[in-house]
Amino acid sequence: MRAATRHAWTAVLGVAVIASCGCATRGTYRPATAADVGFIDRAVSETRDEVTVRVAVPTPEEARQLFGFKTGKKGVQAVWVEVANGSGHDYWFMPHALDQDYYSALEVAWLGRRRYTREARRDMERSLHERAMPFRVPAGQAVSGYAFVNQTLGARHVLIELVGDHQDVLSYDFLVEVPALDTDYQQVDFERLYSSFDDLDPEGLRRWLEQQPATVTDQKESRLGDPLNLVVVGSEEAVWPAFVRAGWHVTETMSASSVWKTMLSSVFRRRYLYSPISPLYLWGRPQDIALQKARATVDERNHLRLWLAPVTCNGELVWLGQISRDIGVRFTTKSPTISTHKIDPDVDETRSCLLQELIYAQGVAAFGFVSGVGAAPIESPRGNLTGDPYFTDGLRIVLFLSEDRVAIDQLDFIEWEVPPL
Repeated sequence: MRAATRHAWTAVLGVAVIASCGCATRGTYRPATAADVGFIDRAVSETRDEVTVRVAVPTPEEARQLFGFKTGKKGVQAVWVEVANGSGHDYWFMPHALDQDYYSALEVAWLGRRRYTREARRDMERSLHERAMPFRVPAGQAVSGYAFVNQTLGARHVLIELVGDHQDVLSYDFLVEVPALDTDYQQVDFERLYSSFDDLDPEGLRRWLEQQPATVTDQKESRLGDPLNLVVVGSEEAVWPAFVRAGWHVTETMSASSVWKTMLSSVFRRRYLYSPISPLYLWGRPQDIALQKARATVDERNHLRLWLAPVTCNGELVWLGQISRDIGVRFTTKSPTISTHKIDPDVDETRSCLLQELIYAQGVAAFGFVSGVGAAPIESPRGNLTGDPYFTDGLRIVLFLSEDRVAIDQLDFIEWEVPPL
């Protein structure tokens, strides 16, 4: 018996030694090409000063085919970049603008090394090195390749900066779809929400907002919930890049899988960037879009809901919404999942936090405050649908977002209402 045991341990040790020598089960490295996978069909592009940039982001499954292992499981995301330099001088590609903590190509190869033999690893290193986006973009040439960054699903802000040898810098801002999640907004047919929109000037918008519901409701519209304290005005090209630059993420739809991931995030103190948000109701429907800004775990996050309004302002879309800060989790019988997030009672502070984030993301052209929520002092707060108290000055913040970057010293304050001290 002892001899058999000794032989068994010898066999296990032998396997471990073989594995440590790089003799993995897969002997060849045969990654797919971009043409095989087809993700470049989703590429978006922009031209500035005779220089055209195209970008696309593979899904985790597409990346597995492209690089031969599950890069997404390692938290790595590839961004494909093509620069066609039609100018007369060189430019330098700056991956730091994409992600300050970007990965090098050979670092990515190291993360996927365990799947291959030593020889196949060398093939993988060579392949990744050759397919990395070059640093220099020569005059009159087109180059392309991959930059490797920290993974973001749903939608990703891609900032491409090219530094010229004539002391000029070209910046390209993209919001790139990464179709790897089932999200709330994908369930909404925005083109059919309204047959037409009433276009208002800013004063007309102010009067209209003052007449809208003060809070969200439950599905039966029988109980009142969180205050509708947020208004966003702007085109899709202005709104979503600003939120993504500020670190906000889309949320997954409520499902058994997403609820399970939420529970694991809470129990094991893991981060979950796309945790689902429960439906609240306005104008007879749940939120059209839900976004969140996660912290260390799902227990703590800022989150918001937006509903597309039936009006526009000077031709720009208007979204009425609700924002609050989750500061913990508690049990309750008022939720179908028997638990709910505890919100920070000072909802005005969370409103101000969003303003700051979007200002520093250089997405806000102007902002102001309008009435419509109704004041609830700290001495006599109101409650949301799960019984959490909140207090507010009763104002809604109105954010006019811009497609172009707006410096802080160019920001306009609209003198409608002034929050009390």
